[in-house]
Amino acid sequence: MTLTVPCLFGLESLVADEMRRLDLKNVQAENGRVHCEGTLADIARLNINLRCGARVLMELGSFPARDFEALFQGVYALPWENYIPRDGEFPVKGYSLNSQLHSVPACQSIVKKASAKRLGEKYGVETLPESGSRYQIQFSIIKDVATLYLDTSGEGLYKRGYRAKNMGAPLRETLAAALVTLSRYRGKDPFCDPFCGSGTIPIEAALIAKNRAPGLDRSFAAQKWKNMDSKLWLEAGDEAMDKEFHGHYDIWGGDIDPAAVELARHNAELAGVEDCIRFEVADAGKFHRDSEYGQLVTNPPYGERLLEKKEAEDLYRMFGAALRDLPPKWRVLVLSSHTEFERCFGRPADKKRKLYNGMIKCDAFMYGR
Repeated sequence: MTLTVPCLFGLESLVADEMRRLDLKNVQAENGRVHCEGTLADIARLNINLRCGARVLMELGSFPARDFEALFQGVYALPWENYIPRDGEFPVKGYSLNSQLHSVPACQSIVKKASAKRLGEKYGVETLPESGSRYQIQFSIIKDVATLYLDTSGEGLYKRGYRAKNMGAPLRETLAAALVTLSRYRGKDPFCDPFCGSGTIPIEAALIAKNRAPGLDRSFAAQKWKNMDSKLWLEAGDEAMDKEFHGHYDIWGGDIDPAAVELARHNAELAGVEDCIRFEVADAGKFHRDSEYGQLVTNPPYGERLLEKKEAEDLYRMFGAALRDLPPKWRVLVLSSHTEFERCFGRPADKKRKLYNGMIKCDAFMYGR
């Protein structure tokens, strides 16, 4: 079957690399999503192991849909009864881009009617109870081609289960993991985040250092599906745990807000990595390290939500001045949406990468080789 993993724009190549490392076949990236060929066992493996993907969708079929009749007939022709049992709940959501059928609510209604008609006929009932497990139907209509999926993940994969609360403007765990991956951190060097907030970047760094699968401590929608044997999930979990490393890591998170530091410590405990990270109340403007090399990955306030732009610029100046004393072998990655970041920071980035933090267009500014 074809499995599709949506992701934030800019993370496609990272997700594709993750899928190849899991030995998935025919991995192909396109804007905002990555496809591969896989089995039911791979659904469990992807959900448990992916760090940067948003969710895992199972593709059921694709067909031209230039009008509502074509959409209805295309959906009706799909073998829904092979996946959704008689009592299954099957809500519908989706989107449309550059297509004749641009009304999403109207398309949702058609997809629901067509799938319900097929299931009702197959099960010999006029009204389906929808009292059982959830089989979330998703559709995309792009350039008049409709593709139908079942969402195997349930809640988005960024919900690892360790962050009960956050501080104001949270960074999604999937994006935090992507930043750590882009920094090429693998657990050997010292790792620092001087604006750690609720601890997401250091926690994701610790999970990467330990090679701990991010989905081990949560559940997924497809675990309740009748056509997925529970042993597939147990085997995927065992396989992931067998690959874990157990070592000593130098990971540090600092924040000027004592409440944020306390929350970060609590979140690290929930993630099972409290023994890998030191959190301290610290001023990023006075950041200093003597070690010859290391990695710094951080997401300072942008001036759009948490601070006014002027305050953010002053903060970048102080932070940039502090980092001038860092030994030359340190690598630095800063995520910011501020258009004047490099000017305020005091030097142009060696490399930049466009990313999105939610709907906010950002750059990852990279310094060092």
